[in-house]
Amino acid sequence: MDNEDDIRIPSAEELLVERLRDPHRCREAFGEVIRLYSEPLYRQIRRMVQRHEDADDLLQNTFLKAWQSIDAFRGQAKLSTWLYKIAINESLTFLEKERKRQNLSIDEEESALINSIEADTEIDGDELKLKLRRAIASLPEKQRLVFNMRYYDDMKYEAMSEILGTSVGALKASYHLAVKKIEQYFAESD
Repeated sequence: MDNEDDIRIPSAEELLVERLRDPHRCREAFGEVIRLYSEPLYRQIRRMVQRHEDADDLLQNTFLKAWQSIDAFRGQAKLSTWLYKIAINESLTFLEKERKRQNLSIDEEESALINSIEADTEIDGDELKLKLRRAIASLPEKQRLVFNMRYYDDMKYEAMSEILGTSVGALKASYHLAVKKIEQYFAESD
């Protein structure tokens, strides 16, 4: 048997992580990380928080934490999974602080989110999109997060499990419940 069968070509992400760990190439490599992941991470964060400014700050905090702890990244998960985990944790921490600061109940937070959606200038007036965003905003936080990751990011349950630290079965159940609640929202509003 040839040794050629044992040769494995590193993925682009593995090569990027290798460059991130090299003190002479880490700044350039991190710039590439920012270019590759800014948009998808921003979209994920923006679906969790109401204001664009907060999403920008959280994205910046995500990259700052990633930069500060890149040496701790062991490569057991994909780099993108690790970045999503940081972004989601930053967002959840922010939301909890906001809830405490404003002393909002979950229902009041949901109402504020729906009002924010209705005032958002990025929505192009498509009534169906607006209705879907309202339905999503009415979901409990965990279901909203799972639904957004699966529906908008087309993320696999296994990746979501790594990011959220939840079993695949629980995530499937959460997604299923979210879909049922959204269907119910549409049925009741017709």
